[in-house]
Amino acid sequence: MTPPGIHHSSMVMFGLLILFGIIHSGGAAFRKKAESFIGARCWRVIFACVSIPSAVLLIGFFLPHRYDGIRLWNLQGVPGISIIISVLTGISFLFLYPATYNLLEIPAIQKPEIRLYSKGIIRISRHPQAIGQILWCISHSLWIGTSFMLVTSCGLIGHHIFAIWHGDRRLQEKFGEAFERLKEETSIIPFLAIAQGKQKFVLEEFLRPSQLGIAIAIGVLWWSHRFITLASETFLSSQLGKLLS
Repeated sequence: MTPPGIHHSSMVMFGLLILFGIIHSGGAAFRKKAESFIGARCWRVIFACVSIPSAVLLIGFFLPHRYDGIRLWNLQGVPGISIIISVLTGISFLFLYPATYNLLEIPAIQKPEIRLYSKGIIRISRHPQAIGQILWCISHSLWIGTSFMLVTSCGLIGHHIFAIWHGDRRLQEKFGEAFERLKEETSIIPFLAIAQGKQKFVLEEFLRPSQLGIAIAIGVLWWSHRFITLASETFLSSQLGKLLS
């Protein structure tokens, strides 16, 4: 039985988040053994065929249910809050951009390999995807303010905190002292290593066509956000209509 005050969709989202975490972190943990049996390319294709649908399912369920449950706060009418949310969301996508792997390795066009990276956004944070996801959760939690959003954010942040530990552990096992040096020269908290004098910000490393591409993508996402919202609300209304008919 769902506890009083907690919408059933929050419980469903919690279950989907657990499934998402098991697939992604479990797949990462199983990678070494799987590649030894079926090869790196085959494992990447299998992993992509499972992990990508799990992410799509998560997003697809989130959009129409984001306002479910209790409205814990509503800051949408506060002056300037939309600008703050927009800036935080934009920054989150700059971190979420896949900076730590080759895009051609996702469909296994190139052989997937585990590498150590020390340039670009890694100078700012050793775990940019986790930082990006945390910033996304903070911005959307501030804007939406529902118990469903809080469950979603806590679940995603919890998973990425675990992923930080898990990722460091796997890199330590593979690269040993080389990773220890990288760990010493970088930080998880953005800009901390730079502030400590262990790193420096190199602007030239960000002046790349791929970075321009992600900036354009952020602009397109922001422009299309209203249509995404409208589509999700239309979907929710149609589902409610079916249930009530």
